[in-house]
Amino acid sequence: MAWLQFSCKPEQLPGRLYASPYLTRPGDMTVMEYTTVGVDIAKDSFDVYIDSTRQHLHLDNTPEAHQQLLAALSGMTIRMVVMEATSRYHSLLAATLELAGIPVAVVNPRQVKNFARAMGTLYKTDPSDARIICEFGRRMEPDIRPAPDEQTQRLAGMVTRRRQLVENRAMEINRYKSCDDVVVLMGIKRHIDWLTAEIKDTDDDIDRQIKVMPLWREKVKLLEGVKGIGPATMAVLLALLPELGKLSRHKISALVGVCPYAHDSGQMKGKRSIWGGRSAVRSALYMATLSAVRFNPTIRAFFERLRGRGKAFKVAITACIRKLVTILNAMLRDNKEWVT
Repeated sequence: MAWLQFSCKPEQLPGRLYASPYLTRPGDMTVMEYTTVGVDIAKDSFDVYIDSTRQHLHLDNTPEAHQQLLAALSGMTIRMVVMEATSRYHSLLAATLELAGIPVAVVNPRQVKNFARAMGTLYKTDPSDARIICEFGRRMEPDIRPAPDEQTQRLAGMVTRRRQLVENRAMEINRYKSCDDVVVLMGIKRHIDWLTAEIKDTDDDIDRQIKVMPLWREKVKLLEGVKGIGPATMAVLLALLPELGKLSRHKISALVGVCPYAHDSGQMKGKRSIWGGRSAVRSALYMATLSAVRFNPTIRAFFERLRGRGKAFKVAITACIRKLVTILNAMLRDNKEWVT
């Protein structure tokens, strides 16, 4: 009986067969070398690890350095370049690589951190982070999703700015209600008026931006027929959820963060709970669902049925959000209008 070699060190455990950059096609003795690249990116610089050459690079986060990276990768068969989502620091590099035809996977930093822990990695430096990100890409093969186009990114910036203005106005209104000084009240009132005007101007900018894109105009015609979905919610969906209409109902609900996850173990049946997802989209859909529960017959009937079964208010609302987003997803996928 042959014994298999085994190592208790996590970093030496064998991974999936295709984790190696050297692959052989079935029935073909030709060895194909694929390259996975890990990038640890910061505001001013980024570190690169190239697995096929075991090469480390440290470059400035500038357009000129991005071209240097492209030159270093020229002639290689790139499986993917993996980088963490880091606000907007990664955006230009990702766009440059995609424009050059190189697959780019932008992953959640939490996933890479958990992967490093599972590998037993206790140290942390920028070069080692790049190598861990590369190994994560090789073993986990994250999804490669194209970056939003320029128009979508511009709309997303407007939608984000509108949310910031609304939040600031809400804080100022609360301060106005709790203040007794007349002079301070006048200053707060002026700021509230200015914020209100800015929100109105931003809404006009968003409306003009949507009208520029024919595809968005078609989506708006479908979405505006759904009671509960107003202009602000439609803008959020177009800008921050471009996958709407392109994914399955399970994936789109998980992307929004309204997919219930089980917490069971043995005979213990834990409560289902939601986790993760895009909070800005979920917040917009929460407000839309509160309106839909009142004025949308389909959503109202579903909500009342859940409440009649003893479900808590938030549980019922979350289920209604999931139902609403799956309906919207099906409408855009099939290009069909809302039918009550």
